[in-house]
Amino acid sequence: MMFKAGLRHLREGFKGTLRNGWMSFAAISAVTITLLLVGVFALVMFNVNEISDNVENDVEIQVFITRTADESSVEKLGQNIEQVPGVSKVTFSSKEDELAKFQNQLGDDAAAYGTVEKDNPLHARYIVKAQDPTELEEVAKSVESFDNVDDVKYGKDYIDKMFAFFNGIRIGGLALIVGLTLMAMFLISNTIKMTIFSRRREIEIMRLVGAKNSFIRWPFFIEGLVLGMLGALVPILVIYFGYDVAYSALQPSLDQLNSDIFKLIDPSTLTVQVSLVLLALGAFIGIWGSTTSLGRFLKI
Repeated sequence: MMFKAGLRHLREGFKGTLRNGWMSFAAISAVTITLLLVGVFALVMFNVNEISDNVENDVEIQVFITRTADESSVEKLGQNIEQVPGVSKVTFSSKEDELAKFQNQLGDDAAAYGTVEKDNPLHARYIVKAQDPTELEEVAKSVESFDNVDDVKYGKDYIDKMFAFFNGIRIGGLALIVGLTLMAMFLISNTIKMTIFSRRREIEIMRLVGAKNSFIRWPFFIEGLVLGMLGALVPILVIYFGYDVAYSALQPSLDQLNSDIFKLIDPSTLTVQVSLVLLALGAFIGIWGSTTSLGRFLKI
């Protein structure tokens, strides 16, 4: 009995979608346009988030060691830094390493600085990475208090501005996606409400013959689900194939920067995740729109 009732609800739901052709087209179009915008902004947001995470994780604290420190003091300083809460990695670079890097950067002009090898003026240093980039300031203050530390640098002003910029992008993008989703819910709710209004006589007859509200609601529930999922179909295809094209066009240019920071997310994982989210979102919007619209009409 329940199986037959389920088949009947499915049949009536699909019939309702086809019977109200223009209304269904309007609802599907509203969901399509909105979910397409949501999908595009989601792709941009995920990639901005990926790049910002890479930038944040690339931030380091430079601990310059006093030139007069002996080998045992330098080793003791490294052990103290490793014990600071929040430190994830400590790397040592000797004065000779620093000079070699400096000369490599100069290229052919390095020969002019050959005499400095006898009296190397550079500092040995520790390069410190924090477990959480937002804890850089606390870690830097702790390291500054140790003996044989000449200076500690991590670009505080630059880091603060960078974190504020990325947080602004994240919050703004999330607010935009939530706003677009609410707009889609409003549009499909109104469209389905008009569909239900045009079928009010059918609903009144069903109530007069004793049909329960749940029996009346199911076909509209399925109709909303179908409209929402059909509305998500075009955005999913555009996102799935469009991002692959965009990735192939942009990533080679970013690879020329020779940096691991500017890497877009691989299409094979991102497009599937975003497509599933859009499909679920379309289904939710459709169900929510039909449920709320019908509920008000039935005065429940």
